[in-house]
Amino acid sequence: MAPPAISARSSSPSQPSGKGEVADVKSQLRLLAGSRAPGADDSKRELFKKVISYMTIGIDVSSVFGEMVMCSATSDIVLKKMCYLYVGNYAKVNPDLALLTINFLQRDCKDADPMIRGLALRSLCSLRVTNLVEYLVGPLGAGLKDNSSYVRMVAAMGVLKLYRISASTCVDAEFPAMLKHLLLSDPDTQVVANCLSALQEIWSLEGSGSEEVSREREILLSKSVIYYLLNRIREFSEWAQCLVLELVAKYVPSDSNEIFDVMNLLEDRLQHANGAVVLATIKVFLHLTLSMTDVHQQVYERIKAPLLTLVSSGSPEQSYAVLSHLHLLVMRAPFIFASDYKHFYCQYNEPSYVKKLKLEMLTAVANESNTYEIVTELCEYAANVDIPIARESIRAVGKIALQQYDVNAIVDRLLQFLEMEKDYVTAEALVLVKDLLRKYPQWSQDCIAVVGNISSNNVQEPKAKAALIWMLGEYSQDMQDAPYILEGLVENWEDEHSAEVRLHLLTAVMKCFFKRPPETQRSLGAALAAGLADFHQDVHDRALFYYRLLQYDISVAERVVNPPKQAVSVFADTQSSEVKDRIFDEFNSLSVVYQKPSYMFTHKEHRGPFEFSDEIGHVSIGTESADTAVPANRVEANDKDLLLTTSEKEESKVPNNSSSAYSAPSYDLTSVSVPTSQLSDLVISNSTVPGHAPQSSSFAIDDLLGLGLPAAPAPAPAPSPPPLKLNPKAVLDPTTFQQKWRQLPVSLSQVYLDYSVNAQGVAALTTPQSLLKHMQGHSIHCIASGGKSPTFKFFFFAQKAEGSSTFLVECIVNTSSVKAQIKIKADDQSATEPFSSVFQSALSKFGMP
Repeated sequence: MAPPAISARSSSPSQPSGKGEVADVKSQLRLLAGSRAPGADDSKRELFKKVISYMTIGIDVSSVFGEMVMCSATSDIVLKKMCYLYVGNYAKVNPDLALLTINFLQRDCKDADPMIRGLALRSLCSLRVTNLVEYLVGPLGAGLKDNSSYVRMVAAMGVLKLYRISASTCVDAEFPAMLKHLLLSDPDTQVVANCLSALQEIWSLEGSGSEEVSREREILLSKSVIYYLLNRIREFSEWAQCLVLELVAKYVPSDSNEIFDVMNLLEDRLQHANGAVVLATIKVFLHLTLSMTDVHQQVYERIKAPLLTLVSSGSPEQSYAVLSHLHLLVMRAPFIFASDYKHFYCQYNEPSYVKKLKLEMLTAVANESNTYEIVTELCEYAANVDIPIARESIRAVGKIALQQYDVNAIVDRLLQFLEMEKDYVTAEALVLVKDLLRKYPQWSQDCIAVVGNISSNNVQEPKAKAALIWMLGEYSQDMQDAPYILEGLVENWEDEHSAEVRLHLLTAVMKCFFKRPPETQRSLGAALAAGLADFHQDVHDRALFYYRLLQYDISVAERVVNPPKQAVSVFADTQSSEVKDRIFDEFNSLSVVYQKPSYMFTHKEHRGPFEFSDEIGHVSIGTESADTAVPANRVEANDKDLLLTTSEKEESKVPNNSSSAYSAPSYDLTSVSVPTSQLSDLVISNSTVPGHAPQSSSFAIDDLLGLGLPAAPAPAPAPSPPPLKLNPKAVLDPTTFQQKWRQLPVSLSQVYLDYSVNAQGVAALTTPQSLLKHMQGHSIHCIASGGKSPTFKFFFFAQKAEGSSTFLVECIVNTSSVKAQIKIKADDQSATEPFSSVFQSALSKFGMP
């Protein structure tokens, strides 16, 4: 009988017209089950392809499970593979269906074709259903003794799968012992490699507390086993060689002769074409010779050529991985690579990440003999069209100068950078000049002569502006216009959005006041007044500290703010030597590429509070109460910043208003004890008066700083506007929330505030739901929440009682610092401040009875 014609209802298998397609396929498979007619296998192939296609795009085809199993009774290996793929996919989610596959899989494990036996055994072990463990023991035992190396190779990995399902069953069947026997006796190297991989993972999962496991590990790391594997290493595949070399790196030789024997056996692996094999071999050489200083240095010389060859050949990704390892070695022994600095010159067609790493290496290998050539090359990169690389090259020049190599020439180069008409070049050069002046104060005259010609209006980057302000304060006695430049910056305080710049400005004005008091008196008063009213907590606290310090004793204030300074000898390293050693121990791993130990990116506590990944269920989304919240679905990639990140890319300062959480404190000026004579002396000259004098006018310090005297009573405050009323039954779905969050203009609607949370609220915030219920009582509803102690993150929304204006809020609460940071966006920009007052009031009442 000829096979039935395949229905042509759908022109494309990836675009089924509906559920009828699956039913149609099912009926055709049932007709073909058991058919041996000519062409039946070809018809089955087409139907199997259609089923796999439907399964791939997410259509549920579990209803054809029985028909697929019945049609698998064939010798066609292609049909077998597709059937095994289908069975493995649905067995995980439907264990009951998996029971139907046991008989035909066990039957295929005894097939005459070793390829089918191996595929069937792999599929049987991949079912991973606890109730079917008893059916795996027999086929696995037979597979480990099979004549075919392919079947033994699959069986070795199948033992590991069985161990993950049921460790006790695996151990009781003595499969680890059988793997160990195959490891030492099997003629096929791929079987040996699979046995080694499975045994290592099994013993790592067993734990280190078992004496038997410890004994087995010692046997695996014994001299006989290591030498057996090393003598056969040329027969292994590249992957297997890396596995063997990783084991050899853990071996502890008994004497130096063994070390040299191992290195001689692996000498030719350094010329291998595969970079992974070369790096694994280098790890063995480095770890074996750690205790032999002279030999260890010779190893560096020996591995230099293979590494440099790998860097220059292969893809950019491979070059970056090898460069990362080379960078680690350069940091440990820069003198060995100093003569090869030209290998680290950047090529025009290299990607930015490779260039950046090469710049770091050029900085590391610089010494007295090659500094001129390296700095000359780096200065060429400063005019690069790739601005990030140009910035990095300027920083590299500064780092070399801080290493005390050819400082005279480098300072001249940096001063030339300051005269270039490129904003980013000037910005980076200013930061470096500041660091150089901290280490080489003797260059202040040359540097200040050039810095004094730079207009502060042309410097916009916060770090660069902060560096310029630092120099204005530190060398104000040498810069004629320093007080007037600082005065202009203080007058534009409200336009400065960077807290770092405002902090430096406060300190610079204080320093300038002690050096040139008559010209800076007014600026200091204005800076302190603005700092006291600043919304940023650090700025407010520093201004208050300076104010009270001046109240207490001006001579003490000068010793605190502007003491005699010594040149900085060494700048702090970003990584401790302990961390670097830990990275070196993890050579040939991602730790070297990430430049951090593995625990810092594998342990959950080091990933940050909102690294949800697989724990996405910790975020809840809902428009009603917290009790009805449902787990959040995974959002689109471009929406991740909305729900799953806490880092803010911009800083926006709120205008002054009466609802500020940090308003300027009211001081009891009657308690000020600053001598009038001392203040008058300070205005005339910069002399200091030791000790304390009798109490004088309580308003002397305010008069000195230009803060004014209370000559007349303050006018009555204007009546406050009526409070904002919110809709208690507001509704907003998550999709609309995300769209609004992306569409609202950030520059007009983004507000940052640091709110203090009362102690009762912190104690009550054991789970996010407690705050959700509280805020809902104030007509502020939660759309999403997440995090864990001490940091919690919430997204709220609210609507006006009258009108359709919507407010969107991101709130991050840190229970350890007892602070809450919010970000508000609104349809109606004019209602942002009234709503922030309502939100602050509701938040401050959280936890109160």
